[in-house]
Order: sequence, then C-alpha cells, then structure tokens
Amino acid sequence: MRKMLLTALLTMMGLGAFAIETVPIKGSIISPSDKFIQYTGRISFANPERPAWNFPGIQIIASFEGTSLRMIAKPRSGYFMAQIDQAEPFKVAFRGERDSVVTLATALPNGVHMVRLMYAIEGYEFFPEFWGFVLDKGCKLVEAPALPTRKLEFIGNSITCGYGNEGLKKEEGFDYATENHYYSYASITARNLEAQHWVVARSGIGAYRNYAGPKTGNPESNMLAQYEYVGYAWKPDLRKEATFLSEKWDFNRYQPDVVCINLGTNDLSTPNYDLKLLKQNYQQLLKTVRQHNPKAKIVFLTGTMLGKKESDIQQKILDEVTAEAQKAGDKEVYRFDMSPIAGDEWYGNDYHPNIYEDEKMAGELAAYLRSLMNWF
Repeated sequence: MRKMLLTALLTMMGLGAFAIETVPIKGSIISPSDKFIQYTGRISFANPERPAWNFPGIQIIASFEGTSLRMIAKPRSGYFMAQIDQAEPFKVAFRGERDSVVTLATALPNGVHMVRLMYAIEGYEFFPEFWGFVLDKGCKLVEAPALPTRKLEFIGNSITCGYGNEGLKKEEGFDYATENHYYSYASITARNLEAQHWVVARSGIGAYRNYAGPKTGNPESNMLAQYEYVGYAWKPDLRKEATFLSEKWDFNRYQPDVVCINLGTNDLSTPNYDLKLLKQNYQQLLKTVRQHNPKAKIVFLTGTMLGKKESDIQQKILDEVTAEAQKAGDKEVYRFDMSPIAGDEWYGNDYHPNIYEDEKMAGELAAYLRSLMNWF
C-alpha cells in the first residue's frame, strides 16, 4: 500500500514510478512548487513540478526541518554544488540513467537547516530538471532568509561558465567533471559582493561568431540570437525536443543592477573574423540588453585567454562601442579589462582559467564593481 501511495504521489509530481523502483523513498516529499523554495536564474516553470533549465549557475535555496535532506532530479541532470548551513560546499552528481535521488545530508542536529544548490555545469546536453526534496517524515520547509538585494547578470562564454577550471593540465580537453561554475569568476564575484548573479552563458558562443565559425558569423546561434530565451538551443531542432528552449524570457522576473558582458574570445579565436560584423553585433547586443534592462549599468569586459594581438583588437572595438554609446546618450555603459593569464600555473583544461585564475579575475572585477556601484 505504501509503495502504491508513493508511486501515485511521484506520478502526480511528474516523476513517474521508475524512481520509486530504483530508490525506495521514505519521508516527506516536497514538491518543486512549494512556496518556500527560492529559485534564481533562467528557469522554465512551464511545468511547475519539473522546473527546467540549461544555463549554468541557477540556484535552488530552501530552509528545512529535521535531520536529513535528499534531492530528487531527472536522471542525468549533471552536476550541482550543494551547501548545508555554513559547511563547505560539495559536488553532487546525477549522471547515471537511474540516478534520481541523492542524499545531501544525514544525522544533522534536529532543527531548521538551510540548503543552497547551484547548477555547476552547462546543461545544453542534459536538460536538467529539479523534482523536489525528501525530508524526515512529518517535516516541512519553512521560510528561508531573503535573497541579496544586489543583483548582477553575466552574459558570456566558456570563461563565465567555468569550463575546465577544476582541470590540472591545459593540454587536457573538456570534461563536465572539471567544469564548475561555482568557482567561476562570475560566481566568486557575486559572493564577494554579497549579490545575486544570474547567468546567460555557453561555451563556444560569440557576439557575432561562435568558436571556429564562418567569417560571416552564426546569426542563428550567437548570443544576439539566444539572449531573449530561457535556455540555449545549440542545435535548431532542440527547440522541438525541449519545448522550454522556445520560451521567451520574461525580463520582469529579474532586473539586475549591473550587466557584465564578457564576449569576443570565440569571435577572435580563429583568424577568419570580420571586425565590422563584430562591432555591429556588439552594438546590437548592447541595444538589446539595454532595451530589457533600462536601469542597469552595463559593463563590457575582456577575458583572459586571447593573445596580445586579438586582445588589443577587442579592447579597441569595445572602447569605441562604449564611447559611441555614451556620446549617443547612454551614460551607463562602461569598460573593464581583466588581466590576461600570466603563466602555466593559472591554466585549467584547454587553456582556460583554473580556479586560482578565476579567483584573481573575481578579485579584480569585484573591486571595480564595488567602486562603480559604491557597494562598500
């Protein structure tokens, strides 16, 4: 009887019966639509019992009663970083075909505790979904502390995602196990400033041309084409397979104080680029971002991976775009250059920043934003 009841509950939540057969669930099942769960980031709630996304950095925050906590998610959702109360964060994996329930905490002192979850990777191949929590029998969620009032948005590429930042060798290629947005410069900057941060980023994406794209650009999949959507469709047909990828983002859900745009590394990473098209798309992206974020300060960043020639080109173009925007009347457009990677000890996988380089970048950027916003 108990198995039939739990199966029915999970089916109503949209989980299906297979999860109960794979991992027996005992305790109080908390729906993803519970009013006390806080969500940050571009998440689709088209099905409120299956919140879905594929950008990194989304967060799920809740305060719960009891001594234990388990998390339910769609199998193969990927990696999360979890933090219970003020303990050290740790990585949680949903990688197997039957991984649907993962234990986050046991043997806690009986009382009220907080959990913070952050999606650590890019989910454009996994299409993750959160399916709820499991608490001790009879326990429930309670109201969590308010989210920070300071708000950041990061628009970027692999550097912003945290690609390879847990890797040990620059010669090694991509692996989801070594990508961790929690330790990216964007996430660290937000923690340094005690701010929320929402992310629109995907490895390989450019302002006009994605990595190794044609000289004419990738107008169907560059950031300008993707910015207004809830998620990233890296192949056109995915909009049919994952319906939330066709869902336009409601910008009223989040109005950042600062938008940081870190794009251009992929546009300039191979030699067949068109600087006129790059500048035009920077300008159009600025126009689009400003349209949706009328009160935000917008900061164009340069990353840390380009060689001197391309870095100089990028800085020159962004200086021009910023100056021209200010002259045209938008006085809240700014520029900031992060220091280039200075040696092998700062590389993760595929010549990307490692977590130590991310910390350096975050230190520089947080100091700049603190001064810009008077966030002391």
